Amino acid sequence: MVLMTEYRSTVLPSELWRAPLRTLRPQDLAGIYAQPRPEVARLVDRGVLHRVAHGYYIIVAPDYVGRTWLPSLEAAAAGIASSIYGADQAIIMGISAARVLGAVPRALATAVVAVPSQHRPIALTDRSACVRFVRRNTDALDAERVETPLGPALVTTPEQTVLDLARRAELGNAEAEVRSAIEMLYRRSDSARLAQLAADQRLGAALRRAESWVGHGSRRT
Repeated sequence: MVLMTEYRSTVLPSELWRAPLRTLRPQDLAGIYAQPRPEVARLVDRGVLHRVAHGYYIIVAPDYVGRTWLPSLEAAAAGIASSIYGADQAIIMGISAARVLGAVPRALATAVVAVPSQHRPIALTDRSACVRFVRRNTDALDAERVETPLGPALVTTPEQTVLDLARRAELGNAEAEVRSAIEMLYRRSDSARLAQLAADQRLGAALRRAESWVGHGSRRT
């Protein structure tokens, strides 16, 4: 067993704290450590790094070192995607965005992240869950920075999320949650912005589907 004094004496280089959403890969640390993988393993043993997936690690906040801690699925997914593509090219979308925006109350088992190029799903090792990557033109998505337990992450806006959910309800394996999420986010959306996004992204059919689910009496004018 590692004593708490050993935990407290482990000081991470400042460069590690600058990683997007505190998420690291051993190959990214070659300029800091001569042998990154053994060093990462040592830091995991000391409790200052949390292994979230094979080859991906999250820095544990000092207050949680030595204690049971699990980052939220959506924040962890954003961190993993950001470590691969960069923080400005990884956007939480779909049902995961709805979860971050407070429109899905229950925890999910799949996180959905928009990225600029194809990537295989990544299974997490700290829970039964996975990260699914969706190739999108991330520069064209309507997104905003939202604070997560690991730091700020890009998340699609309510308007963009409504369109994405209506277009591909099956993404994220949470279809039972989609309709109620659309209803909540639609009421928070700006109708003009929603219509403009639908026109710009050729998602008119998705907008009409969302409106039919919400109901004519709930539509904004």
